[in-house]
Amino acid sequence: MTQTDQELSQEEEKVLQSVKGSRIILPIIIGLGVVGYLIWSQWDAEAFEQITWGFNTIFWLLMAVVCYLIRHVIYAWRLRILSLKAFTWKKCMELIVLWEFSSSVSPTSVGGSAVALFFLAQEKISSARAVSIVMYSLVVDTLYFILTLPLLFMIFGPVVLRPDATSFGDLGAIGITFVGLIAFMIIYGLIFFYGLFINPVHIQRFLLWLADIKLLKRFSKNLSETAMGVVEASDDLKTKSWKFHMSALVSTFGAWVTRFLGLYFIIIALVSGIPESVYSHIMLFGRGEMMHSMIQFYPTPGGAGLTEITFGGFYSDFIPIGIAFVVALVWRLITYYPYLIAGAIVIPNWLRGIINNRRRERLVNEK
Repeated sequence: MTQTDQELSQEEEKVLQSVKGSRIILPIIIGLGVVGYLIWSQWDAEAFEQITWGFNTIFWLLMAVVCYLIRHVIYAWRLRILSLKAFTWKKCMELIVLWEFSSSVSPTSVGGSAVALFFLAQEKISSARAVSIVMYSLVVDTLYFILTLPLLFMIFGPVVLRPDATSFGDLGAIGITFVGLIAFMIIYGLIFFYGLFINPVHIQRFLLWLADIKLLKRFSKNLSETAMGVVEASDDLKTKSWKFHMSALVSTFGAWVTRFLGLYFIIIALVSGIPESVYSHIMLFGRGEMMHSMIQFYPTPGGAGLTEITFGGFYSDFIPIGIAFVVALVWRLITYYPYLIAGAIVIPNWLRGIINNRRRERLVNEK
């Protein structure tokens, strides 16, 4: 075996480690285990009987599925924009599966950005372009929440975070977490914005310093690669037109709105008796965004288990506690588990394609 083949084999093994059985099975076991416990402890036959599996239920569930399919297409559109159309639509759809899968098997507090950077770096784009895509995605994603979370809180008040809260003081630890989350997002977003558009050299030095810390040794390579691409990525982004940035913002906002709209459709499909006022329906949408933001601190893969537990509390004034776990399970079946399964199927095929392309290029260069 040549040195090149050995390097490819090591790379293949590294990626396959991220899709080993335990990585996929663990979040499924945790999530379904918690749902099983909730069924045992909170089952309410009368509340369950209120779910009517008629046309309206099926229609709104299908609408939820459509929302998440649209979200996937919008994310693919954003990737195509940020890659300057270096990827075909098919390749963008495939890479978004890989990106979402890496998020699904990573703790929500860590996310899948580091793995996504690795995936992009294997494609036929420069390391600077890969860094630009991931870092700019983080900036515009953060911007969405910095703008919308405070807006939702101003519109609805503390009740958008906890159904029984009438003042900020009633929120307790949730309120502190919310303020901390906003502050963290603002600082986090400003750091990346500063690094991409103002002074990338400072960010480069900071990332290289992090790469030298022993406690972060496992992330050293990714941090170093990101640092090396920051300056070039910054120079590239500064030359882009307003149309490029507006397209990135529109696609980002569209992807997040369809995500929370999908959850809203699941709730109105399965829960009867929801007030018909516009206020209540916008509140349902807002609660989904608040819940998603708060679970970013959860340490389990994809928030498995803890998300199912949290769900009932966030919607206790709309969803009877005896069927909240049913709604949460349907939500996860539509939005979370499909990416676990799809990732396990797509990644080995994607990896074989990358390895075969590199071998073909090596053979051509040797001629």
